[in-house]
Amino acid sequence: MERRHDLDALRVLAFLLLIAYHCAMLYVAEWDWHLKSTHLAEWLQWPMLAMNRWRMALLFLISGLAIGLYQPARHPGRFALDRTWRLLPPLLFGMFVVVSVQAYCQGVVNGTVQPGYLEFLWRYWQVKPWPEGGFDGAEYGITWNHLWYLAYLWPYILLLTALLPLLESASGRRLQAAFAGLRGWGLVLLPALPLVLYLNVLLPRFEPTNDLIHDWFQHAQFFTVFVYGYLLARARGFWEEIVRLRRSLGLGAAAMCVVYVGLVKSGVEFGEPALAAVRSLRGLFVWTTLLALLAWAKHGLNRPFRWLPYASEAVFPWYVIHQSATVVIAYWLVPLQLDAWLEASLVVAGTVAACLLGNEIVRRIAWLRPLFGLKRRKPSVRPQPEALAVVGGRE
Repeated sequence: MERRHDLDALRVLAFLLLIAYHCAMLYVAEWDWHLKSTHLAEWLQWPMLAMNRWRMALLFLISGLAIGLYQPARHPGRFALDRTWRLLPPLLFGMFVVVSVQAYCQGVVNGTVQPGYLEFLWRYWQVKPWPEGGFDGAEYGITWNHLWYLAYLWPYILLLTALLPLLESASGRRLQAAFAGLRGWGLVLLPALPLVLYLNVLLPRFEPTNDLIHDWFQHAQFFTVFVYGYLLARARGFWEEIVRLRRSLGLGAAAMCVVYVGLVKSGVEFGEPALAAVRSLRGLFVWTTLLALLAWAKHGLNRPFRWLPYASEAVFPWYVIHQSATVVIAYWLVPLQLDAWLEASLVVAGTVAACLLGNEIVRRIAWLRPLFGLKRRKPSVRPQPEALAVVGGRE
């Protein structure tokens, strides 16, 4: 199988963007987060809103693409078990250990948790409800915070595995061929229609929650793009077409971004027909942006960069560690009342340093590796591009 360096590189860049996004959440005005700085900036809402609409959809799309390249229909049961092993230990370990420090910091700042991390941790491990407003997920007694992606990806993989006999049947292959055969603006408009439908039918009734149970809009959107990735992964004509259209896709995504964000931030009270039009524009914006990112990555990143093997392996540990590092650093820095740029620089630098150090520790200790999504292997073996469960996996 041809190695898709562009997807490996895009995955790395997508998670770096996620880290930058979470660091910025500390400073964006009027947006709730686990902790907030005293230096809040309203202008940050514009770029954050532009990224917010497609950033997680990109991760689920890459996950589906990775699974499509892996071709799990050859061994569906083994694939499902392997991905369960790759996803659940990091999720559970993250919830009980890594993410706990976020809940502690947020609870102390909110005044509902007494200082003393070990005492908090003992109470946290009992998984009993906390006072309302203590921390995100306090009503459940425990939280997964930024690790909700793993909690969603696992059932998506199991559901896709169950659908493989249908997808790989004669009718399913005809559907795949028809989907992969879309050309021109049909490739933009037709796949965007379900996203537009979800935005107009589900979103008004089911606001995003990240709690897995009541999150029907996000499930519909993310599982759809996840399946899109699976269907398009091996469609050579699709990749040739989006590379051909890359300039138009990039310009179209940029134009829709400016119009959409401008409308949302205009402060105008829209009636229902206008609001439906804005939601529809959002659906087109999301899918066009995803296509543009895939197209430009295929055009410019499909090469064996020297940094890519190391970065591909480091993605999962960085993902698990980064937000807890950001919250802890902010917990200590914000009360110092530093200059805004100094504080922000220290938050970003500290987060990156914690991820670098954490990854170097994790990759060298055999029993820690599965708890951060890495395969077990001898530490002396030089890392190679790895099929991380965080994007569905391909060997």
